[in-house]
Amino acid sequence: MSVQSRLHVALDGFNLALPRGTGVATYARTLSYALKEMSCEVDVLYGLNIPSKAPSLLREILFFDQVCAEEPSRRARFLGARWKERARAELLGHRAVSVPVDQHVDARSFSKRLPAFDSILNARDLFITAWAHYRRTRRFLKITLPNTPDVMHWTYPLPIRARNTKNVYTIHDLVPLRLPHTTLDNKTNHLRLITDIVRHADAICTVSEASRRDIIDFAPQAAAITHNTYQSVREQTAVQNLSADIITQTLNRLYDLRTDGYFLYYGSIEPKKNIARLIEAFLASESQRQLVVVGAMAWKSEGEQQLLERGKRLGRIIQMEYLPENDLMMLIRGARAVLFPSLTEGFGLPVVEAMMMGTPVLTSGEASLPEVVGEAGLMVDAYDTISIMEGIQKLDRDDNLCQKMHRDGPVQARKFNMENYQVALKKFYNAVLG
Repeated sequence: MSVQSRLHVALDGFNLALPRGTGVATYARTLSYALKEMSCEVDVLYGLNIPSKAPSLLREILFFDQVCAEEPSRRARFLGARWKERARAELLGHRAVSVPVDQHVDARSFSKRLPAFDSILNARDLFITAWAHYRRTRRFLKITLPNTPDVMHWTYPLPIRARNTKNVYTIHDLVPLRLPHTTLDNKTNHLRLITDIVRHADAICTVSEASRRDIIDFAPQAAAITHNTYQSVREQTAVQNLSADIITQTLNRLYDLRTDGYFLYYGSIEPKKNIARLIEAFLASESQRQLVVVGAMAWKSEGEQQLLERGKRLGRIIQMEYLPENDLMMLIRGARAVLFPSLTEGFGLPVVEAMMMGTPVLTSGEASLPEVVGEAGLMVDAYDTISIMEGIQKLDRDDNLCQKMHRDGPVQARKFNMENYQVALKKFYNAVLG
C-alpha cells in the first residue's frame, strides 16, 4: 500500500497517559501530529482502568478522569470484574473498545497533553496485563482493534501484538544493555524483550544512526528491518515570537532570573544524564552565573542529590522539579546556554529544542549527540569533569562563540523539522507495507 492513499495508523498511549511528560511521550505526541498533517487516520490506544462494558458516556468521563493522572492502585480484587477481565485477556487476547470524545467533557485542560487523533481506543489494564503475561509465558499479548489499522505503531518496546495488521516498534535506545549500571530495568527481561521484538516485528523504527547501530550490534538479524526516521521537534512559535523584553520581564517576575544570567539543564536526574560531573564542573568553573536545574530525582541519584544540595546552599544552583512547557521554553530561550553532557542518548531532544531557540548548547560526543548537534554545539568529554568545566568556562566568557552558536543552532535544528520527519515516515511506512 502506498502512503499516497489515506494510511490508517494506530499508536499506543502507554507513555501518553503518564502524569508527567517523558521524552517518549513527547515522541508519541509529535508522531501523532506528523501523521495527522500527512492526512493519515490516527487511532490512539490506551490501557486505562475503564470497564469495556461501561456505557459510552461513562467511558468518556473515566478517560478524562484518568488520563495524565496517577492511578491510586493497580491491584485487581481476586475474582472481581477487573481481575476476570485481565485473566480473560491473557487467555483469549485483549479487545479494545472505542472511547467517544463527544465534547460532553470540557477537555481544554488537556489540549497540550493529548495527541492528535481520529479515534481514542482503550483496553482495560492493557499494559499491566501484557507485562504480567510476558513475564509468565514470554509470549506477546494479542489485541484486537475495532477498526483494524494498516499499521500498529508501538512507540515503546512493549510485549503486545495487534491482530491482522503490521506491527512496528520504536526502540529509542539500548541504554539498559549498553550502560546497565545506569538503569533499574531487569536486564535479563529487557534483553529477552528486545530479542523477541526483533523476532516478531514487521519493522523496527529508531531515532538515530547511533541507536540503529546499537540495535544491530545486539541483534544482527535486525539489520534488514530497522529504520532510522530520527524524530521531530514541534515549533514553539508562541515563545519564539515573544519579544526579548517580554522574555526578560517574565523570567524576572516569575523566577527571579536574568536573561543570559544563568545556565540551564533540564531533564530527569538519573545516572545516564551525567548530572554529578556536570555539577562538579559547574561549581569548579567559578562562573558568576547560576545553574538552573529543571528536573525531578529519578533513580540511583543519591550522589547527585548531595551535590545539588551543596550547590543550592552556596547559592550557585536553583532547582525546579517541573515546569509547564511554555515556561520551560522561555527558560531555554533566556539561558546563556543549555548544558547537556549526557553519557548516552537515543536522540537528544533537549539539544534540538535549545538549538531551535537559538540557545548555545554544550553536549558530549556520545551516542547520537554528535550526529544531532553537528557543528552547531560545543562538544566535551562526558567522562572528564575538567573537559566539561573548560566548556562551561568557554561559554561563560566567549560572547562571540555564543553569538555564532545562536546563529548556527536554528539552522541545524531545521534538519529535524516536521517536513523532514514526514518524508522519513512516509519512506518507513512504504517499506513496511511493501
